[in-house]
Amino acid sequence: MAVGFDYGTANCSVSEFINTEIIQVPLTKEGCYLPSTLSAPNTESVSEYLFKCKGIKPEGDVGEALLRRAIKHNKEEGLVIHPEDLQFGDQAFDSYLADPRDTYFVKSPKSFLGVMGLRDGQLAFFEDLVCAMMVNIKNQTENHLQKSVTQAVIGRPVNFLGRGGQDSNRQAEGILRRAAGRAGFKEVEFQFEPLAAGIDYEANLTSDKNVLVVDIGGGTTDCSFVQMGPSWRDKHDRSESLIAHTGQRVGGNDLDIYTAFKCFMHEFGMGSPNTMGLDVPITQFWNPIAINDVQAQRQFYSQENYKQLKLLSKQVSEQHNLLRLLEVHQGTLGYAIVREAEQAKISLSNQTSCRAEIQLIKEMLCCDITRGQVEQALSTPIEKMTALVTEAIKQGSTNPDVIYLTGGSARSPIITKAIESMVPNTPVVGKDYFGSVTSGLARWAALIFK
Repeated sequence: MAVGFDYGTANCSVSEFINTEIIQVPLTKEGCYLPSTLSAPNTESVSEYLFKCKGIKPEGDVGEALLRRAIKHNKEEGLVIHPEDLQFGDQAFDSYLADPRDTYFVKSPKSFLGVMGLRDGQLAFFEDLVCAMMVNIKNQTENHLQKSVTQAVIGRPVNFLGRGGQDSNRQAEGILRRAAGRAGFKEVEFQFEPLAAGIDYEANLTSDKNVLVVDIGGGTTDCSFVQMGPSWRDKHDRSESLIAHTGQRVGGNDLDIYTAFKCFMHEFGMGSPNTMGLDVPITQFWNPIAINDVQAQRQFYSQENYKQLKLLSKQVSEQHNLLRLLEVHQGTLGYAIVREAEQAKISLSNQTSCRAEIQLIKEMLCCDITRGQVEQALSTPIEKMTALVTEAIKQGSTNPDVIYLTGGSARSPIITKAIESMVPNTPVVGKDYFGSVTSGLARWAALIFK
């Protein structure tokens, strides 16, 4: 059978389309959306888990070499891999928070796809990460539906990254395709996420319209300007209906990162001058929370940087704050800081102030922040998002009849207000912010896999 599979930056979800009805698959006890997170005893556990616990072999010499190194390392460490050693979703985050220093944790591995300049071994590891998450979701889906799932339409952004162009997109889509194949999907097709959301919206249109779909996901913002309605609904080829596409890697993760950077990092020493009157380099405060940047994370958590932080802490007047940054390094706490920023951002959608609490190794750090502070913090990423809307309308050489907002971050009243101000005479609507992409993918799967 065929499903729509949203392998999202923030969450993953699966739906099927049966007899004109969308059926969402519950991937957790709480609901249908599984946070895109994974935890393991160490990085080597992922490859060995796939092979020993799931019977999934690597593809190619690089993958085989990665597996051999993983098995050798774990054997030397006396680590025996069990099925329960890999956790997903909220359980993965709980494992990380319980022991951040000795737990390998990754959020949103989709954000790393398409990064150019990585070694073949790193790309093979990313493929294993994605495969582990996909096989878990496939198993959950089949257990719920009580039937084999072999066909899937998987969503993808217009551009995985803002740089790298089509080479980046080919690399990322290749990783997703190979991971899905190894996870057990026999037939895999891809569809642009904003177009998928538009297909779901189109199901209720009674007349043809020019619709600008703005999908603000966890990792990217994508716009598809599309002709939609009864004339297009059952067509396998939608290329003639596409008016314009724009997309960039700026999404919900960036909103959380900017919130953390602007609202929290002064408490970790940002802006503190050293004995010569010079500020500590700004990268020391950006890199730990840049959770969607492989190089930034590697640089911050290196042992060389730890030595640099210890030296810097002795050279600043406000030593206590910079010592907190050392705790972030020691405890691998960047993800925890960004998660608290996300919670604060959500709270401030319907209240004017809130208190954020960040558990460090030696203290609970409390920060009082206001909606105004968050609005100011988000100005840079929101400007990038609205620029994509402007560019899509410019490419289309016409104004849309309606703007359809989707994606978890599109719920933000700050973002809605910014987009409404750009096109004051165009209705802006939103529905099923989390599920519309998956529903559209399921509709498309039912159409093309007939």
